[in-house]
Amino acid sequence: MSDNPRVSMIREKLTSAFSPVTLEIEDDSHRHAGHAGAAGGGGHFNVAITADVFEGKSLIERHRMVYAAMGEAMQTDIHALSIKATAPSEA
Repeated sequence: MSDNPRVSMIREKLTSAFSPVTLEIEDDSHRHAGHAGAAGGGGHFNVAITADVFEGKSLIERHRMVYAAMGEAMQTDIHALSIKATAPSEA
């Protein structure tokens, strides 16, 4: 587990919403230092999540579900979120 508070927040929100089989979160913010979004305080993150709820859902439906689960954090803490959302049958 990371001691990065944003990673912990993302983990809590996604775990609560999806009860994932697997969940990996990478803080990629350091690679975007000086970027306008980074200057505004928002971080860049990569998320790989596998959950039963994604079964039968399209890529866009899965992304919308993740963005909805993140809620207001998408406006305050996160500038960019790269998502790889899969169902267990695809993993």
